[in-house]
Amino acid sequence: MALNYDVAVLGGGIGGYTAAIRAAQLGKKVAIIEQDLLGGTCLHRGCIPSKTFLRSAEVYATLQEREQFGIFADNISVQFDKIQQRKAGIINQLHRGVIYLMQKNKIDVIQGKGRVIGPSIFSPKSGAVAVELQDGEMETIVSTNLIIATGSRPRTLPGIEIDGQYAMTSDEALDMKELPKSIIIVGGGVIGAEWASLLSDFGVEVTVVEMAAHLLPTEDQELGSELQRLLKKRGVRVLTGATLHPESYSTENGHVHIQVTVKGSQEMLQAEKLLLSVGRQANVHQIGLENTDIKVDRGVIVVNEYMQTTEPHIYAIGDVIGGLQLAHAAAHEGIVAAERIAGLHPHMAEPHLVPRCIYTRPEVASVGWTEKQATEQGRQVKVAKVSYKSIGKALVYGDNNGFVKVIADQETNDILGVHMIGPHVTDQISEAVLAQILDATPWEVGQSIHPHPTLSEIMGEAMLAIDGKATGI
Repeated sequence: MALNYDVAVLGGGIGGYTAAIRAAQLGKKVAIIEQDLLGGTCLHRGCIPSKTFLRSAEVYATLQEREQFGIFADNISVQFDKIQQRKAGIINQLHRGVIYLMQKNKIDVIQGKGRVIGPSIFSPKSGAVAVELQDGEMETIVSTNLIIATGSRPRTLPGIEIDGQYAMTSDEALDMKELPKSIIIVGGGVIGAEWASLLSDFGVEVTVVEMAAHLLPTEDQELGSELQRLLKKRGVRVLTGATLHPESYSTENGHVHIQVTVKGSQEMLQAEKLLLSVGRQANVHQIGLENTDIKVDRGVIVVNEYMQTTEPHIYAIGDVIGGLQLAHAAAHEGIVAAERIAGLHPHMAEPHLVPRCIYTRPEVASVGWTEKQATEQGRQVKVAKVSYKSIGKALVYGDNNGFVKVIADQETNDILGVHMIGPHVTDQISEAVLAQILDATPWEVGQSIHPHPTLSEIMGEAMLAIDGKATGI
């Protein structure tokens, strides 16, 4: 006998469970189908565990510089098993919280592997889901609307076998029992940069191999260049404009070996481990899409502005539709899908107005267009940049590296982009997001009083600097 719902969600990550909660709030009978653990990649293999590692690395790095704060102590050491225990405790606490939210909102959680099936006696429309339960039994879920939120997984490269011992993706790296002495990180994007930062802070010898001309190639070039400079200052070897030769990969005597070409010269790199951070690919296979008319283009599901696929009663959200592949973007998309199902007219944020945060040391955050993107659109731009060296709280905090860069349109005075690198900028970017959504001018943001001494003062200063009015506080 089939189980009937108004909304079924295939995938229980942050996008899926947020969509389920919003649909339930709107009076829908909802089920989530999840083959693993509620919370998905973000909670169990992504955002939360990696940021837990990054926080421990930040604390250890601060302790290494303790004497500048007048603190003297001996025998400071890293106990990686304790860091792993802390990570597990945080994940477990948040996982229990997600389970509670399902119960609170009366959402049924069906544990099993789901596949979309075609029209049947249970459902005249394709979109019903056959679920293989954990005990091997089968269950059919029929819903008026289906939301696909199956997420993504790390990309790999042919020739490099991911064995967890020598070669890893971020999934395997998060389960390391001990820190390696050395590591090669392939990819200098968000994930690669974060791992380079935390591992170098733990004392690991890090080499980053990046094909682009600078780290963080999707961000404003000045951010990537500044992060690259600061990581190099900490001893990280960064090879940009590099070509990796996966076919040369080998393991011998407890080390990995792989060849790269940089500026026409070949070099054989060697380290204890290799971490692949070359992006993520959508989980579109083995979920039954072949039983539908859903369009998949370049490996991701095609949707409209309301997250509807080419079958209007089936929606898709999160990493499976490509785009930014950010947890907060997936959650927003889930809300849009749920509200559309309920007959509302939700607003989907412009992709460039979704904040992007990178939790390196120092942190990186941005929203809006890069300077290059703005000029490529034919805009005449004006740019201001203010250093954290002029901010008293940054000096007090002990980290005055970085800057805030504001890009505005010369004709309209619209804020086009805000790009930040420095202490706790991921906690400050929301002001810039709100300013752009409200179509505020730099002058208006600069006129709002920022408390002193705080790190947030730099936002006001950078906005005033656009028109030469910064006070230099």
